[in-house]
Amino acid sequence: MLHTANGHYVEVEENVTLYVEDVGEGKPVVFVHGMPVNHRIYEYQQSVLPQHGIRFIGIDLRGYGRSDHPLNGYTYDRMADDIKAVIDQLNLNDVTLAGFSMGGGVVTRYMGRHRGHKVSKLMLFGAATLSKLPEEAVNGLIVGLQADRPQTLTNMFKGFFHTAPSQGIENWLWHMGMEANVHATIETVKAIGSEDLRSDLEAIRVPTLMLHGVHDQVCPFPAAEQAHEIVSTSKLVRFENSGHAPFYEEREKFNREVIEFVLA
Repeated sequence: MLHTANGHYVEVEENVTLYVEDVGEGKPVVFVHGMPVNHRIYEYQQSVLPQHGIRFIGIDLRGYGRSDHPLNGYTYDRMADDIKAVIDQLNLNDVTLAGFSMGGGVVTRYMGRHRGHKVSKLMLFGAATLSKLPEEAVNGLIVGLQADRPQTLTNMFKGFFHTAPSQGIENWLWHMGMEANVHATIETVKAIGSEDLRSDLEAIRVPTLMLHGVHDQVCPFPAAEQAHEIVSTSKLVRFENSGHAPFYEEREKFNREVIEFVLA
């Protein structure tokens, strides 16, 4: 494992290394991003949570951000294994594990596949748990990524918000999306369309906080309500003025909910 000023490069399997941002001291919260962004999607949490005694640990999944872009390994199983490798190599305990969108699906798989190893609390943000992409949507997205990835990402990010953000925010997201490896992006789209997480949800036993925008068009709110019914230890918080990005659109409320849950 290599260290930088605020991060680590963690080898999760032979010749595959992930970048992990690590800021602050206190209760560790491991944040997992969605497709096609990276850990920097949590910028408005990374700049706030360490001031409240929370250690921010943001993973760039394989194929994304500053992590390696191998040919294989873009299933939820393998990405869940990657998270376990990071948690173990950083010697983390009493972890709050958090996932957004596809990352919510990955951390849900982690809870089932690894029986919640080292995790004492779970957070799901606009999570892709029971809101699988239909086959035609998956195929259409793959065609778009192969034919014109820049425009496809532009269209995708416009659907993130309930209220149109600034051009700067759109540009910021677009650049994150373009930093991702195109093969990794396509393979994870396939995973989102094929993974079944119901049994993983049923395996969750730890306190779970679900934060979800009621206007979410990517992972619709009714799917969050269904997941909430399955996870008996969960609390579902509605974000009335948010689409798929409550961490940005209602970030003060979002951060308050996160801080209260982690420190409780």
